Amino acid sequence: MADKSPFVVSADWLQERLGQPGLSILDASWYLPAQNRDAKAEYDAAHIPGAIFFDHEEMSNPDSSLPHTLLNPEAFAAAISSMGITNDDTIVVYDGPGMTTSPRVWWMLRTFGAKNVSILDGGFDSWKNAGRPVTNEVTKIAPSAFVPNFDAGKVASFTDMREIVESKSRQIADARSAGRFKGVDPEPRAGLRSGHMPGARSVPASSLADNGYLKDINSLRQVFDDAGVDLSQPVVTSCGSGITAAVITLALESVGHKDNVLYDGSWTEWGGDKNTPVATGEA
Repeated sequence: MADKSPFVVSADWLQERLGQPGLSILDASWYLPAQNRDAKAEYDAAHIPGAIFFDHEEMSNPDSSLPHTLLNPEAFAAAISSMGITNDDTIVVYDGPGMTTSPRVWWMLRTFGAKNVSILDGGFDSWKNAGRPVTNEVTKIAPSAFVPNFDAGKVASFTDMREIVESKSRQIADARSAGRFKGVDPEPRAGLRSGHMPGARSVPASSLADNGYLKDINSLRQVFDDAGVDLSQPVVTSCGSGITAAVITLALESVGHKDNVLYDGSWTEWGGDKNTPVATGEA
């Protein structure tokens, strides 16, 4: 069997461990309006036993004009503590289709100091379709203390990105669709220009997984190679609002690439600023 990422767990692995002490499960599903899916309603109707709902909107900085930007460390820790999670828990994150919004939460938890975070390969849709256990019971939560240990070096700001684009000090990997990257498809958010940051490479999040399952290590390396990303050099990941950029981050970490940061403001910030340079067409 081809080598898989050390950051994903199989449905068999998780099912065997349901109910074990120290295991925390998070449903990190989130959907764009066009997808016509209500993540919280789906969670209330059926979730993996013991899972807690992770609300991306609630876990975003309320003082930011941008969607999904990080909370400050203390607010994040307080919210995670209220979910009954500690830094030492074995944390498994999943989303509906698999490998869409769960990597963002995997990245957030690691960036704020969680030590053992994995993603359910295949997602909840596959879990449910296989007839594995689900429940609509409210998960009982015991109070805990999550201590923030924020790694600011994993996050790129707008100022950082201006410098990176100008100096080409890091490669930029963009997780949006090829059409949005090239500027031929419109952005889903109003008021944003179409295209990409000059010098960026197109690495659509969808190219890194098959049916919600992260590709094996060799296949991930091939995707980066095909996109023109040199894995021996630093990378910054980006997308529309900072969520699917983490799919690239997951893939990078999976192949052993450590010198990567995520641009939290992503295209919503860059494409929404009239003074930033924008390129169209191929990279």
